[in-house]
Amino acid sequence: MSEVRIAAEPRTAFGKGAARKIRRADKVPAVLYGHGIDPKHLTLPGHEVLLALRTPNVLIRLEGDGVDELALPKGVQRDPIKGFVEHVDLLLVKRGEKVTVEIPVTTVGDVNSDGLLDQQLVQIAVEAEATHIPTGIEVDVEGLEIGTVITAAQLQLPQGSTLAADPEAVILQVINKPVEVLEAAEEGAAAEAPAAEGETAEASAE
Repeated sequence: MSEVRIAAEPRTAFGKGAARKIRRADKVPAVLYGHGIDPKHLTLPGHEVLLALRTPNVLIRLEGDGVDELALPKGVQRDPIKGFVEHVDLLLVKRGEKVTVEIPVTTVGDVNSDGLLDQQLVQIAVEAEATHIPTGIEVDVEGLEIGTVITAAQLQLPQGSTLAADPEAVILQVINKPVEVLEAAEEGAAAEAPAAEGETAEASAE
């Protein structure tokens, strides 16, 4: 996993008023904690933070006056309407250290046409080195039949990662399509049939 370098400034002013002033300057208040250190209050550039947080579990290298640390975002507060970052909690990590994180679970392929994919978990907890956190796990569902169940224990974890969740947790399953879905498909097929017959008749007349 590559590091995203972000300039960090020590923060000495606190409270809602100070935080609003920081945000008006297109910056983000943050707190760095972990490994028994006293929390460090920082100010980070807003745009760089927004870009970095697009990557799940992004590894951030904080650089600045009195700061040169690796950190993982552990808590992000966003404006509920505009979506910009209002505050970030950062967990201090060391190279070689194991951390537990939630990573995305995605699927590739299509299940059997008679079935419907029911994905119950879109994230799963794994333990990995702080500097080698996987970006996610892909599950191949191509051709899976109705009744198939994939549990956490069956996931193909990236090298160096171990499962940190209940191994019996259901990730996804293939279920019967609801009646309304089947009826809609049948109606669509019935509507297409006369149209196709009409096109054939016209072609013959020509």
